[in-house]
Amino acid sequence: IWGDCLKALKGMKSESIHLMVTSPPYYNARDYSQWTNLNEYLDDMREIIRESYRVLDNHRVFVFNVGDIFDNDNLTTKSTWGKRRLPLGAYFIKIFEEEGFTFVDDFIWDKGEVQTERHKSGNKPYPFYQYPANCYEHILIFHKHRLDRTRYPCPVCGTLKVNGNAQSEIGLMSWECKNPECFKRSKSNRGKRFSLKTIMTQSHQSEEHRIPDEFIKKWRRDIVRFSPVIKINSKGENKLGHTAPFPDDIPEFAIRMFSYSGERVLDPFAGSFTSVIVAKKLNRIGIGIEINKKMFRDAIMKNIERKLQPDLFDKNINISEFDFTEETDE
Repeated sequence: IWGDCLKALKGMKSESIHLMVTSPPYYNARDYSQWTNLNEYLDDMREIIRESYRVLDNHRVFVFNVGDIFDNDNLTTKSTWGKRRLPLGAYFIKIFEEEGFTFVDDFIWDKGEVQTERHKSGNKPYPFYQYPANCYEHILIFHKHRLDRTRYPCPVCGTLKVNGNAQSEIGLMSWECKNPECFKRSKSNRGKRFSLKTIMTQSHQSEEHRIPDEFIKKWRRDIVRFSPVIKINSKGENKLGHTAPFPDDIPEFAIRMFSYSGERVLDPFAGSFTSVIVAKKLNRIGIGIEINKKMFRDAIMKNIERKLQPDLFDKNINISEFDFTEETDE
């Protein structure tokens, strides 16, 4: 979807997306940063996170990749002395939680040996000039748990004779089957107990959805090492047409761990549409939103065909308005 992320999200149906995975635009990116200070950036991100909560289906996951950066927040001073480590991961956790999400986990992406020389600070090997180059990023895991009191049928016998059993601290409602003929009754004659989440997870325990053992082994620790995308070739050219390409590892992790075949995966900051490409390879419906068609078009069009799902949008929304044919510098 070519267009403004917030505008596109507002046109989507509530709870129509099964998984979200993205890496937001960098606050300090030279090529496309539009924010005069850190607060402006975080305020814009908050609006998008708020709308993301609405479009994400209940009991589903948002995987959010962001790195802490060493820079000036431009709130009090714009001088070199104003530079400090900006803990964007912590800031985003607070925003997500304030907008209704539950913070669940933080995988650290170890990017290995850094290739930059920026830590030399103008080649001044003196006190107060040396700061480490960033070699890690956060892969934050957020759950959406909206309290849903809808009475669901027993997944065993299909009856609607169920009673509310409990409500968890995260807003997950569980039910108990009251059908005396249901064959899943316990030794103490209790009926089958279930929730919307257990219905979802237990009904997909098949070979089709099995996660490969090697993949589970790769992500068994909360510090995971894999290389960033190498975008500059031997001629010094950007072969990908993107200033901050997204490695396949992150969307593959999100898609394999938190979605099922045929489901919708949305990347609201699609860039070169890596998440969409990986989703297609894994038999999901990949959807990406990107405003900067001028910057990313060549890289994207080589890899994917754009195809919107007709039932994703409200009927009163003109889908074509999100498919900008004019190049934009916004």
